[in-house]
Amino acid sequence: MVRDFFVSLRLTVVLIVFSMVLIFAATLDQVNLGIWAVQEKYFRAFVVYLQVGPVTIPAFPGGYTIGGLLLANLVAAHLYRFTFAWRKAGVQLIHLGLILLLVGELLTGLWQEDFHMRLSEGETKNYAESFMDNELALSDVTDPKFDEVVAISEKLLATKAPLQHPKLPFRVVPQTYYPNSTLQNRAAGAPPAAPGASAETTSGFGEHVAALPQPITHKPNEHNQPSVILELVGAEGAIGRWLVSTLLVAPQEFTHAGRTWRIALRPKRVYRPFTLTLLKFSHDRYAGTEIPKNFSSRLRLRTDDGRDDREVLIYMNNPLRYAGLTFYQAGFENDDRTTILQVVRNPSWLFPYVACSLMTLGLTLQFGLHLVGFIRKRRTATAGPGAPPARKGTTGQTAGHKSTLPTLA
Repeated sequence: MVRDFFVSLRLTVVLIVFSMVLIFAATLDQVNLGIWAVQEKYFRAFVVYLQVGPVTIPAFPGGYTIGGLLLANLVAAHLYRFTFAWRKAGVQLIHLGLILLLVGELLTGLWQEDFHMRLSEGETKNYAESFMDNELALSDVTDPKFDEVVAISEKLLATKAPLQHPKLPFRVVPQTYYPNSTLQNRAAGAPPAAPGASAETTSGFGEHVAALPQPITHKPNEHNQPSVILELVGAEGAIGRWLVSTLLVAPQEFTHAGRTWRIALRPKRVYRPFTLTLLKFSHDRYAGTEIPKNFSSRLRLRTDDGRDDREVLIYMNNPLRYAGLTFYQAGFENDDRTTILQVVRNPSWLFPYVACSLMTLGLTLQFGLHLVGFIRKRRTATAGPGAPPARKGTTGQTAGHKSTLPTLA
């Protein structure tokens, strides 16, 4: 029966065992994949697949499956098996905390977004960049006061399907896509990015450099650098073919139909209605050593509408929470003149705090109830089984019995 399956204690034990297997396998594989890929492969997946030779097989349930079944098991047990009683109130709170913890992890996996913001002293930005995702940015820079930007996801470029955006007067046709690559100067005798690539890349930097495919990396201190050879096709025919890559720092510029455009493959950006200006970055060390003592960034925060204009200080364990975002001090570079802020958006960030508080309260309550019961039993055992209380007015004597203890004069 379906109900018996979900309320079964055996299901709980099996899921806990699978959780141990999942954590153990993910820990071992983290050496090869890194923390981000491990999370996606093991914990934010319904099934974990393993490569056995040339074949990919399903190995065991992933984090979403185990967490979902555990959540269903807990809820079903409370509905059909457990009855509320004051002496079990602590257990109820512990289980409620576990349910909130599972729900919070699910929402975090679905909603959390991680970005970073690099700011040099005196620099102002109103956007953060993604750690993992990239986009093709096509910017109409004809108006010196305003840029019209159309961003196309890297995932769409990987499909190599023609792309047409209503704000673009041309189609984008990806020809070659490399998820990780390196660039070499064509004049140095490097091979082309693909067969016939030197003829295909007829515009921009692609006439002078070639993209060479590289193995995908999952190391935490390395990043994949994708490259794409794409063709732009207008109403009157092909405009040209460009090589775009995250390794190219400057955007490439061209003119079409009397308007000036810039094209670049860059980390995905998320713009906000406020700006941050780095006033000063401090890297404090312990006196007489090179051991870091503190990293801090003093910034000026200004909203577009002018309602908020103030200085803020971000340092270790003291983030800035603003507009649903949390800014952490993550690192620095450029001889202590550039700060790196980690920007996190997680609408469910309170769930773990509430869940842990409920479980702590439940454990304390349950332990306290058992302690009170234990003390009462000890008092009863010390008084003796069935011993009646002494009568008033008697000294060292109970009804019907003569005391063998000496009396005080």
